[in-house]
Amino acid sequence: MSTFIEELRRRGRIAQVTDEAGLARHLASGRADERRAYIGYDPTADSLTIGNMTTIMLLAHFQRAGHTPVVVAGGGTGLIGDPSGKSAERQLLTREKVAENVRSQMRIFGTILDFSPAVSNRAVIVDNADWLSKMSYLDALRDVGKHFRVNEMIQRDSVRDRLENREQGISYTEFSYMILQAYDFLHLHRSMGVTLQMGGSDQWGNIVAGTDLIRKVAASTGQVDPVAFGLTTPLVTKADGTKFGKTESGAVWMTADRTSPYALYQFWLNADDSQVVNYLNTFTFLPVERIAELADSHARNPGQRDAHRALAAAATELLHGPTERANAELASKALFSGDVSGLPEQLLDEVFANVPGNTFAKSRLEGDGVALLDFLVETGLASSKREAREFLAGGSVLVNGHKAAADASLTSDHLLHGKVTAIRRGKKNWFLARWA
Repeated sequence: MSTFIEELRRRGRIAQVTDEAGLARHLASGRADERRAYIGYDPTADSLTIGNMTTIMLLAHFQRAGHTPVVVAGGGTGLIGDPSGKSAERQLLTREKVAENVRSQMRIFGTILDFSPAVSNRAVIVDNADWLSKMSYLDALRDVGKHFRVNEMIQRDSVRDRLENREQGISYTEFSYMILQAYDFLHLHRSMGVTLQMGGSDQWGNIVAGTDLIRKVAASTGQVDPVAFGLTTPLVTKADGTKFGKTESGAVWMTADRTSPYALYQFWLNADDSQVVNYLNTFTFLPVERIAELADSHARNPGQRDAHRALAAAATELLHGPTERANAELASKALFSGDVSGLPEQLLDEVFANVPGNTFAKSRLEGDGVALLDFLVETGLASSKREAREFLAGGSVLVNGHKAAADASLTSDHLLHGKVTAIRRGKKNWFLARWA
């Protein structure tokens, strides 16, 4: 089994480390499960996006190397808001909303991390509201704030960028965020023996602030060389450099109530060719040797899309399990072939969630039904009857996956689950007719 750092290096998942050689020695010494690392997650929503998945995978690799991962829910810091990567002030959430989001996010981590009581290095979740809410303002200034220098704080990218923007600026509240995050590390170092803080590369300044605070507090009490490290992973972006995990329809979430397993599967399946190998290393546990094989296959024959299918299958199963992964594969194949008649109702709804469609009177299907020639024009699948005749004559129109005859009509026999009809013209042009 490779060590934690070796595994990350092989996958290209290390951006910065405060002391890589020292961290490697530390992780290799003593009992593996006594080595603890944490990452914090601010509850800005009731779910997390797959952008957050990049750091959860760090904790998972840490646990798979035998160590103990600690998830810090930001019930306290979430009341303030991290300015990192933000060009404007965050809207503050109510205490009730933050607490609600914390509870909702808890369900996510168990899909990737192991919380089984029988495991010696089982994952741990704590909420920083438990200690931050008990600290008075005077205590924060006296015991923590005195170790920070303003001239150093304003050099952090997250602060400097906002200070240079005269229109937006930065409030004292957000300016103080790094002090709270640094104190998280100090508290966990004292109470749980956590010696490593990790995060995305945009968190480097906050992480270094935490290691510095631990050392300064130790020095003030006569302690020598406290053990505290920081490690970041590269942020994942799309091929054009824009934010990862965003689509035309919005963010891609880690929970099925926000992004369906089928939609997630399609997101991975449609990943940019230039990024698919990076995503395999980042979002799956596939061995690097297997990823190298997929990379070679992709380079030789990108149209075969072996790497994309492997990514979609592995990443979807990791978050939603084998059954939902299999359903997503089934739906993807059905949509490609056009034969969607065998899909379960819920899956059919997911597949056609973003497909053009409309609702029509079900009574139109009675008797001789609706002439498909006319209906193609009505739905916009053809611009005229002449064009519709050409499509039908050429056999390019499918109704529920079956090739339509030139004189075909839609009747109640063409209803799927008693309520919809799926029509495809050509390879990619779909229309979902709902009948009510």
